[in-house]
Amino acid sequence: MAKSDWWVSRNVLLIALSAFFADLGYQAVIAGFPILIVVVLKAPVILFGAAMALSYGVGSLIGYAGGKLSDRHSKKKVAVLGNILIPLLSLSGIAASGAEAVALFAGGWWARNFRSPARRAMLSDLTNASERSRAFGLLNALDISGGILATFYLIAFLLLGIGLRYIFLLTVIPLLASTLCLLMVKSRNRAGSPPQPKREAAAMHNATFRWNRRIYGGVLAATALYGFSFYSFGFPILTVYQSSGSYLYGILTYTFYLAAAAAFGYIIGRRLEKRIEKAPYYLGIMGYMVSAFGSLLLSISYSAGLPLWSFYLGAVVLGLGLGAIETLEPTIVSFIKSKEIGKGMGSLTAYRSAGLFFGNLVMGILYVVNPSWSYIYAAIAAFASGLVILLPLLASEKRKL
Repeated sequence: MAKSDWWVSRNVLLIALSAFFADLGYQAVIAGFPILIVVVLKAPVILFGAAMALSYGVGSLIGYAGGKLSDRHSKKKVAVLGNILIPLLSLSGIAASGAEAVALFAGGWWARNFRSPARRAMLSDLTNASERSRAFGLLNALDISGGILATFYLIAFLLLGIGLRYIFLLTVIPLLASTLCLLMVKSRNRAGSPPQPKREAAAMHNATFRWNRRIYGGVLAATALYGFSFYSFGFPILTVYQSSGSYLYGILTYTFYLAAAAAFGYIIGRRLEKRIEKAPYYLGIMGYMVSAFGSLLLSISYSAGLPLWSFYLGAVVLGLGLGAIETLEPTIVSFIKSKEIGKGMGSLTAYRSAGLFFGNLVMGILYVVNPSWSYIYAAIAAFASGLVILLPLLASEKRKL
């Protein structure tokens, strides 16, 4: 195997495939859940907002617990335990009421969050520091590629007349395949990672030292604030459904969003391979601020009554921001918290918890008043996240001049 491709080992590929199969399953549920709640079960949109607040907000705290446990116990066992409970999401399709559907959805999402920090920590343990951003880019790309395929078969099955309830149950199959992939991973300690050239190791040490003093707190503060802007994509799905009269067009919006996130996450991971010190700048500009622009585009599209393509453009821009964030945040934390990698990854989700809870709740309330207002709120919060991480960096650079 070529030196530049060593990180595509059996274990790394299995972790990435586990992410692929997981999203191949539960992303179909995520795309269909707002339709199930609002259209099938006739519940108000505010209930959907409350469901997302409960799932994302509380789930972030559970993610922190999963990260802490993965440092004390086997990362693989923690990841498998959470992964095997994700099919609770699929069972939301057989719920007889909105409350039952919300409870099952939340349980599955909490399990997913419990697993995620441990899975990221496993990947960090198995990769060389100089290649880690590319590895996380690969994980993000396969992860979201599974979600793209999920939206395709969801739309195809709906066109064939298959009900959402049956489709949700079918998603159990790829979710079980995801757990099987994790079970096949052979864990090892960081000491067993491939050796790193001395020159690259010194560069990484210097970057990490600077980040420990200047960046870590900023990243956590920014990700906490970003939580207030990070809404479930079910809101744009509902917006396009209400604007076009077709929930299939709404689900297709999610396809564009995921495709952009998968491609850009992989590209930015490769670009940062030898410029890791630039990661915080990329996170602030290409992550948080691009996300703000995507939400603003959705607001303008709805308020101005623009054609369908404008909503898809907003979804693509949002996806670009997500791809950058999902690749850069764990990459930065993997260097700073190398001795407590599980705790570090869990902190990413924990710091976002309050924002995710209140953000989705506020989105639901504002959406009932005027959908455009909800996206403006999200844009302001995301832009502020970018400022939180960028202003200290720019001030530091100015002092050097």
